[in-house]
Amino acid sequence: MKLSILDQAPVSVNMSAGEALRNSVKLAVAGDELGFTRFWLAEHHGMSGLSSSAPEVTLGAIGMVTKNIRLGSGATLLPYYKPFKVAETFNTLAALYGDRIDIGIGRAPGGDNKASEALSDNYLQQVFKMPELLAELQGFIQNNDKSLRAMPVPDTPPQLWMLGTSEKSAISARDSNMNYCFGKFMSTSNPLEVLDTYRESSSPGKIIVTVNVFCHENSETARKLAWSYAVNQALKSTGRAFKGIPSPEDTADIELTEDERLEAETILSNLIFGTPEEAGDELTRLSEAYQVEEFMIVTITHNIEDKINSYRLLADQLLTER
Repeated sequence: MKLSILDQAPVSVNMSAGEALRNSVKLAVAGDELGFTRFWLAEHHGMSGLSSSAPEVTLGAIGMVTKNIRLGSGATLLPYYKPFKVAETFNTLAALYGDRIDIGIGRAPGGDNKASEALSDNYLQQVFKMPELLAELQGFIQNNDKSLRAMPVPDTPPQLWMLGTSEKSAISARDSNMNYCFGKFMSTSNPLEVLDTYRESSSPGKIIVTVNVFCHENSETARKLAWSYAVNQALKSTGRAFKGIPSPEDTADIELTEDERLEAETILSNLIFGTPEEAGDELTRLSEAYQVEEFMIVTITHNIEDKINSYRLLADQLLTER
């Protein structure tokens, strides 16, 4: 089994954005040392709890302090950008860091309406043009148009991925002959149906499934980490979310309404948490059920130490070739 990391550069309570970004660098270094396959950074806009609005900038810093782990965006929100500029940006990273650059493509707004309007005057129109934008980006990455090259042209081009949470994205990836990363952690779609749709291609590419995991030596502590995340997510729907990622102690002191508690319990039921053996068994079960060999792990905790420890325990349990 292969394991990868998706990070959102979350800002914890009483933490600066700079510290959150430095924690992302620290996590990438740990992932490199632990044998994770990829480290991807999400792109979000106008969200006070997330500091990764320009993942390509942070990836440039991460590339300088890592050696083997692949680096990428999860995702670059293509409707906001010209494909030529995206190709130039990631070609530059590939020229610097060689054959370990990924471009994960998404079409979600990544923020509220105000952020979308500030980024683009015609976001929705560009969403409808996604097939054209994807084809244009593929052409520049593959250096097909010799009259207009996305410079610099690296020795090995970046690897393209489509990210999504539904059959619509699976169809887009399939029809564009792109690798596919399914975001199970934020999807209500049936994973088997989505992946089967993608595999209808005569020659499907690589597949990654992204899940939330909270791992700890102690099963009850792992549950507390997961419950704290679930509570904060539930509070977002009622406008009572913390200003930053709370600690388990913070969320334990919150009195939840009945609706908030039910929502938190629903979220918790979709998370993977427990000891290395418990979390490892669940990932192994999902690997067999979905017929995939790579999982991208999202772990959001108040303390960076808890986060890195969770990834370390998973690596020790599942990455046997370390």
